[in-house]
Amino acid sequence: MDGPVVTIGEILVEIMATKLGDGFLEPQSLIGPFPSGAPAIFIDQVGKLGAAAAIVSAVGDDDFGTLNLDRLRKDGVDVSAVAVLPGAATGSAFVRYRADGSRAFVFNMRDSAAGRIAATEEAKAVLAGAAHLHVMGSGLPIPAVHGMIFATIPALKARGGTISFDPNVRRETLRDAEGRAAFDRVLAVTDLFLPSGEELAMFAEGAGEAEAVAHLLAAGVREIVLKRGAAGASHFDRDGRTDMPGFVVEEVDPTGAGDSFGATFLVARRAGLPVERALRYANAAGARTVTIKGPMEGTSTFAELDAFIAGATVRSP
Repeated sequence: MDGPVVTIGEILVEIMATKLGDGFLEPQSLIGPFPSGAPAIFIDQVGKLGAAAAIVSAVGDDDFGTLNLDRLRKDGVDVSAVAVLPGAATGSAFVRYRADGSRAFVFNMRDSAAGRIAATEEAKAVLAGAAHLHVMGSGLPIPAVHGMIFATIPALKARGGTISFDPNVRRETLRDAEGRAAFDRVLAVTDLFLPSGEELAMFAEGAGEAEAVAHLLAAGVREIVLKRGAAGASHFDRDGRTDMPGFVVEEVDPTGAGDSFGATFLVARRAGLPVERALRYANAAGARTVTIKGPMEGTSTFAELDAFIAGATVRSP
């Protein structure tokens, strides 16, 4: 089916502390702003691989909004459905790495333009022309995003479109009955499910990996790609299982790796590539992303991924 891959969700900037530590309770050196937001990273990677791509979102009429829109346009993303809101501030995330590799965040999201995404006429037009909808679980609690997703799905499916779902979820969201119901509604129509191991366990509610995968496939999910971080990834469908080891890299910044991975796998499969090759490209996209500081700085073209794969060492199983 012709048409773009479309996603709905937040666009923001990320500003990073240059020294390890816990939090932002004292003056410190920072680097940024970097274009960011999980849906924005995902769709930037789709566009950079040469596939038709569009995003529904909102930014403020400020430098941070301009920075993001310029990057997305440059990488081939249709931003006609990104509202520029006068007087609003573009969302931001301040990030500081701790010595153990975990991260401390300060977010400005709820009161930013990202919290005011709406079903504009431009958004409706882009969604009406979508061939594929990528759903980010982080957007489901936002009423307008939730509404657009579920308003789009019936018509999209009726014209032969497909849906991918990255849960990107906190455990407490699934403990909430309304939140769990929204996730289950998306899963019921999902063609490609992209959880991490931890996220699969949340959905499994005590079941093991194999049982959880079997349940999801029986429920109608066509493909499951389990992201295993540095260890690589596993693909499951009704024909069986395919495992693909990751690449050995020195991690600089892990933000955006999962989004780049998912976007690359999706584009590769939509282009007709076999599972093994799509997994290899997706692992390369995630691995290359973590070697570059800045969430969107490591998104890749196919040529860059080919060069990375040619020179990289595959991690031992």
